[in-house]
Amino acid sequence: MYDEHDLIDSPLNQTYSADGRSVEIHIYRMPHSGWTLEVVDDLNNSTMWDGEFATDQEALDTAMAEINAEGIEAFIARSPDQPTH
Repeated sequence: MYDEHDLIDSPLNQTYSADGRSVEIHIYRMPHSGWTLEVVDDLNNSTMWDGEFATDQEALDTAMAEINAEGIEAFIARSPDQPTH
Protein backbone atom coordinates (compact mmCIF):
# COMPACT_ATOMS: atom_id res chain seq x y z
CA MET A 1 0.00 0.00 0.00
CA TYR A 2 1.21 3.52 -0.82
CA ASP A 3 1.11 6.73 1.19
CA GLU A 4 1.96 10.38 0.49
CA HIS A 5 5.67 9.62 0.88
CA ASP A 6 5.48 7.56 -2.31
CA LEU A 7 4.09 10.48 -4.32
CA ILE A 8 6.23 11.33 -7.36
CA ASP A 9 6.23 15.00 -8.38
CA SER A 10 6.86 15.93 -11.98
CA PRO A 11 9.79 18.22 -12.76
CA LEU A 12 7.26 20.09 -14.96
CA ASN A 13 5.42 21.50 -11.91
CA GLN A 14 5.37 25.27 -12.17
CA THR A 15 3.75 28.59 -11.44
CA TYR A 16 1.93 30.07 -14.42
CA SER A 17 1.06 33.77 -14.54
CA ALA A 18 -1.15 35.74 -16.90
CA ASP A 19 -3.18 38.93 -16.65
CA GLY A 20 -1.60 39.73 -13.29
CA ARG A 21 -2.78 36.45 -11.72
CA SER A 22 -0.97 33.20 -10.96
CA VAL A 23 -1.80 29.53 -10.47
CA GLU A 24 0.32 26.57 -9.50
CA ILE A 25 0.33 23.63 -11.90
CA HIS A 26 0.84 20.38 -10.01
CA ILE A 27 1.52 17.12 -11.83
CA TYR A 28 2.12 14.01 -9.76
CA ARG A 29 1.61 10.27 -9.60
CA MET A 30 1.95 7.25 -7.39
CA PRO A 31 4.31 4.42 -8.38
CA HIS A 32 2.80 2.33 -11.18
CA SER A 33 0.04 4.83 -12.01
CA GLY A 34 -0.58 7.57 -14.56
CA TRP A 35 -0.07 11.28 -13.96
CA THR A 36 -2.65 13.44 -12.13
CA LEU A 37 -3.14 17.10 -13.07
CA GLU A 38 -4.19 19.76 -10.58
CA VAL A 39 -4.25 23.56 -10.86
CA VAL A 40 -4.26 25.46 -7.54
CA ASP A 41 -5.08 29.16 -7.12
CA ASP A 42 -3.72 31.60 -4.53
CA LEU A 43 -6.61 30.79 -2.16
CA ASN A 44 -5.66 27.08 -2.29
CA ASN A 45 -8.72 26.13 -4.37
CA SER A 46 -7.96 23.34 -6.77
CA THR A 47 -9.16 22.19 -10.17
CA MET A 48 -8.43 18.53 -10.85
CA TRP A 49 -8.81 16.66 -14.11
CA ASP A 50 -10.63 13.34 -14.22
CA GLY A 51 -8.55 10.37 -15.23
CA GLU A 52 -4.83 10.02 -15.60
CA PHE A 53 -2.33 11.11 -18.21
CA ALA A 54 0.21 8.79 -19.82
CA THR A 55 3.02 11.35 -19.44
CA ASP A 56 3.64 14.44 -17.35
CA GLN A 57 4.19 16.42 -20.57
CA GLU A 58 0.70 15.43 -21.76
CA ALA A 59 -0.72 16.69 -18.46
CA LEU A 60 1.16 20.01 -18.74
CA ASP A 61 0.07 20.45 -22.37
CA THR A 62 -3.54 19.89 -21.31
CA ALA A 63 -3.29 22.43 -18.48
CA MET A 64 -1.77 25.06 -20.75
CA ALA A 65 -4.33 24.46 -23.50
CA GLU A 66 -7.22 24.78 -21.02
CA ILE A 67 -5.80 27.90 -19.36
CA ASN A 68 -5.19 29.52 -22.75
CA ALA A 69 -8.66 28.57 -24.03
CA GLU A 70 -10.66 29.55 -20.93
CA GLY A 71 -8.42 32.23 -19.43
CA ILE A 72 -6.59 32.05 -16.13
CA GLU A 73 -9.58 33.54 -14.27
CA ALA A 74 -11.53 30.33 -14.93
CA PHE A 75 -9.11 28.59 -12.56
CA ILE A 76 -9.18 31.21 -9.79
CA ALA A 77 -11.99 31.22 -7.23
CA ARG A 78 -13.47 34.41 -5.89
CA SER A 79 -12.43 35.28 -2.37
CA PRO A 80 -15.33 35.34 0.11
CA ASP A 81 -15.10 39.12 0.51
CA GLN A 82 -15.07 39.81 -3.25
CA PRO A 83 -18.33 41.20 -4.69
CA THR A 84 -20.12 39.06 -7.25
CA HIS A 85 -21.03 42.00 -9.52
